Amino acid sequence: MLGREAVVREGGEARVGGYWVDSSRGGLPAVANCPSELGASPVRVLGRCMTGGSAGGPREKRSFDPPPLYAYSASAIDILEDSASAAYKTFLKEYPEYQLTWILDALRRSDFSRLDRSGETYVDYMGGSLYPESLIRVHTGFLHRNILGNTHSVSNSSKLSSSCANEAREAVLSFFRAPPGYTVVFTANATGALKLVGESFPFSEDSCFVLGTDSHNSVHGIRQFALQKGAKVHYIDSTDCGGMDTSEAKAVLGRHQPKNKHAASSLFALTGQSNISNSKNSLSLIKHAAAQGYYTLLDAAALAPTSVFSLSETPVDAMAVSFYKMFGFPTGVGALIVKEEFLARLERPWFAGGTVDVVQAPGTIVTMTSDLHERFEDGTINYLNLPAITDGLRFLSAYLPFLPLRLSTLMHYTISSLSALRHDVNDVAVVRILSRIPSKRLRAVGEQSDTGSVISLIFQFPSGEMMPNSFIEYAASRQSISLRTGCMCNPGGAASILGLRDAMAALPADVTLRAFEQHMGHELGVVRISLGLASDFRDVFRVVRFAETLGSSEARGAMWEQWLESKSGHAL
Repeated sequence: MLGREAVVREGGEARVGGYWVDSSRGGLPAVANCPSELGASPVRVLGRCMTGGSAGGPREKRSFDPPPLYAYSASAIDILEDSASAAYKTFLKEYPEYQLTWILDALRRSDFSRLDRSGETYVDYMGGSLYPESLIRVHTGFLHRNILGNTHSVSNSSKLSSSCANEAREAVLSFFRAPPGYTVVFTANATGALKLVGESFPFSEDSCFVLGTDSHNSVHGIRQFALQKGAKVHYIDSTDCGGMDTSEAKAVLGRHQPKNKHAASSLFALTGQSNISNSKNSLSLIKHAAAQGYYTLLDAAALAPTSVFSLSETPVDAMAVSFYKMFGFPTGVGALIVKEEFLARLERPWFAGGTVDVVQAPGTIVTMTSDLHERFEDGTINYLNLPAITDGLRFLSAYLPFLPLRLSTLMHYTISSLSALRHDVNDVAVVRILSRIPSKRLRAVGEQSDTGSVISLIFQFPSGEMMPNSFIEYAASRQSISLRTGCMCNPGGAASILGLRDAMAALPADVTLRAFEQHMGHELGVVRISLGLASDFRDVFRVVRFAETLGSSEARGAMWEQWLESKSGHAL
């Protein structure tokens, strides 16, 4: 699906196999480099780039045309068991718009066939996306053909590494449609990007830090830096379904509005999308907070993989992302996409190799490097993997317009199917869905969902009691289903959807997770199913079938005995 691979890394673009490609990057779809890309809609751009035809020309292919034969995955039609095949036909009748995303079926066949070969059902995309095989081939091929050196030098190998790093920065800015004035600081992950802001933000006794309860621990952790400098910390409560009420958020921001933005800097951190409650917070809060004098920070780690986001439309001061969550590879590389004027106000608590120009030793004089982004990149950046960032973003940009529609159909099918399941001995529901359910059904390519693609739930015994999450995880793994259980590093969001906000408020200072669970009388957390780039009907069908087995007393009893046996010798 990604065109040719064996090309020399030397400038220029070419059309190969129907793709516009950058001949220096090994044949990946260079959507950002397509002619007339700026200002055009994603679907028009994609249709033009991926077919090699001019807009309106005789070879133009639109996403809603009938899919070509090669797009049908053999494993999706030919090798599905009879029950799945019948269910798939029924699904298509109920959700005919699913067929508008046929290009993702072709992608599943070309770049994620290992899922079907292995028989693994992967539904933990919020934990980490799966890497496309062609991205690995292109990247390893580039490494095989070239010599890359440490960027802190001027040798030929170092110049190539620096060129790749600069190319990756530009690719990040282009992908998120950043206007002039933004730069990119490469970090280990989104957590590292958030920590950079937290440790360097000029909090004072007259400033405050405002954040939502339904946030990742990496956002909550910023409060430590704020409190150390005497700043106040104010939370915006979560709703019962997670996320924040926009009017309530505005009220909290208004009550603690900074008196002077420059004399006492205050920070508002917004979670774009919750990794447990599936809620998307209103991005309009960024502009509202900025208008009230706050500096703004967006945690986009969960938002970016399946949603189109534009910094031109939402000019947040700083935004954190992890690339492995977006396209699976490489791990260990994230970014802080940040306004240069905001970056200049941050005060780093230390310096390191690569961040300075001159250091007096012994002595106290230090002069930071003139490049703003380099002041925040400690030591040597991950230069061997940065070329894969450029390729990965080009790859994702080709398929991202189709993802919301596909995931919308799969989410609606999965939620309705799971909600209908009942135990065979009574009418008690097998699962209880706790996360936010999409309020609208998408119908066309290019539309954006009002939620993410996460389903957080608990499984119930016929008595209505919660099945242990550790049992669910064991049973799922026995059926080759990769899902996740727990609180997802989001205690506020978990407490909200589990109805534990009062218990959370009453926690003692020396609390441990084990003590908290003993107090509540059961394991804490949820079962999370999250969909992403390579998800298709087979995945959600197998999840539903798995849930059906837990509604069968005989099947569940057999799995329970196996689980107990596996836990022999361990405290339950």
